[in-house]
Amino acid sequence: MQAAIDAGLSISGNVGKYLESLPRATLDQLYTQPATCLAVLRMLPSLAKHTVLRLLYTSSAVRESVIESWAQPEHSGIFLDILGGLSKLHIVSLGSDGGKRTVSINVVFQTNLHNALVGSGAHSSFGLPSESSDKHRPTTAFLDRYATECWESVLHYLVGTPSEKRPKSPAHHFRESTLTLRRRTDGELRITSKGFQFLLQDQLNMQLVEVLNFFFQLGSLELGQDYSIETLTPTQKHMLDDLKHLGLIYQRKKKSTRFYPTRLATSLTSGSSMSVSLTSRDQAAESEGFIIVETNYRVYAYTNSPLQIAVLSLFVSMRVRFANMVIGLITRDSVRDALAKGITSDQIIAYLTTHAHPEMRKSSPVIPSTIVDQIRLWEMERNRLRISRGYLYQMFSREQDYRDILKQATDFGYELWHSDAKRLIVVSNEGHEHIKAFVARQRQQQQQQQQQR
Repeated sequence: MQAAIDAGLSISGNVGKYLESLPRATLDQLYTQPATCLAVLRMLPSLAKHTVLRLLYTSSAVRESVIESWAQPEHSGIFLDILGGLSKLHIVSLGSDGGKRTVSINVVFQTNLHNALVGSGAHSSFGLPSESSDKHRPTTAFLDRYATECWESVLHYLVGTPSEKRPKSPAHHFRESTLTLRRRTDGELRITSKGFQFLLQDQLNMQLVEVLNFFFQLGSLELGQDYSIETLTPTQKHMLDDLKHLGLIYQRKKKSTRFYPTRLATSLTSGSSMSVSLTSRDQAAESEGFIIVETNYRVYAYTNSPLQIAVLSLFVSMRVRFANMVIGLITRDSVRDALAKGITSDQIIAYLTTHAHPEMRKSSPVIPSTIVDQIRLWEMERNRLRISRGYLYQMFSREQDYRDILKQATDFGYELWHSDAKRLIVVSNEGHEHIKAFVARQRQQQQQQQQQR
């Protein structure tokens, strides 16, 4: 049953949502690189991967009923959800043939994914290993330590905790503005909601496709291998300096003609979140879990790490601090403050679960259900209204026309709202073109029938 629940998702997390928001033309440009196609495939859920691979060697549209037959009869609806997710990524397109709904794979994606799997096409898409040897070649342990130190400095800077090592040129890489950080009246920096989203935004007018392709390329590189910068575009070469400060790549000198991806970079498209096996110095003592949450909303954290305490302070009201432990309360105000900064209830619950003390892990569920439910209820208080852009369909001359269009919108997941009494339908932006084409076909069929009479 869990597979059925997850099947409708395309790519979970912010990456999937961001890719779904891109227009078809931009995604087609991204899919011209085999490394990008392979990275997207690896991030898809298992059943979505299965669907794409079965469509990979098709040369024409496949009827939806055929795809439904791949699952057992009681789970035939799973693939409808999968196709909806894949169509948002423009990996497949939905159409009709003789009244039968069909599915066809994006030719650009199909060609370059095939090239990635069989090793043909543009080999530079997966990076060009340096031909000359490096006498200063770093070890894997050095790359892990370097990546950890760089990333820790970023985290300390974002949450405003003191750190021995600060990010280089913070005014350039982390702008003290409402986009990422806000300086309080007492002079301290505090992260804003967009800072938690933490997206790389270059101050120059970089080409979006080149930036995204480089990130996807990094996820396909080999840890410890040195790669030449000769095949990189000017935009991608400019990115190296930013990625170096984030710990994603290592360059011994700024003018070096080679770079090394770290474990942070090679795990970008591994298909599972937080798969990096780096151990933070601040988290080493708490690797087995350090948080205890009681049913009275009291939180005990056995840590003296300034970073861990600062993170907890984002959604916990701190009351007492000892040498190796802090005590706080999860309150409505503390959770609402976190929600206002852009942190979600799922992120709070996931953090508490991930860092739960071993004694708490003996219970099921790990975090008391009363705490989990209350955190979600506090979030629901802020999310009573949901704003979605869409198109309104109205003034149907016949009841049957209204029913046909409503069924079409519902089946493909495009319906946002409808009213049977007023014959009103609101469809999403993504589904407008599809429904508009369906309406045009309906009118054409009705005109043909009238002429035959």
